[in-house]
Amino acid sequence: MQATPSADTPPDRLSVNPDSPHHDAALLERGIGVRFKGVEKTNVEEYCISEGWVRLAVGKTLDRRGNPMTMKLQGPVEVWFKS
Repeated sequence: MQATPSADTPPDRLSVNPDSPHHDAALLERGIGVRFKGVEKTNVEEYCISEGWVRLAVGKTLDRRGNPMTMKLQGPVEVWFKS
């Protein structure tokens, strides 16, 4: 059985934070690769392809709610499934 093309296309927006409405645990378990400005990033907390931004974790610093401190960067975003 072949997978449909839409099943092999990553979502436009995805977040690793379980409290976010853009969180999808099944897709994150499958493995997502993110390339920002031509460089593969491993510390991406959230991305949006259509708006062209990523939110990256900044060190190991946490905010007052226990979430990682993040920085939003603008630029070209490429996303793919690792598996």
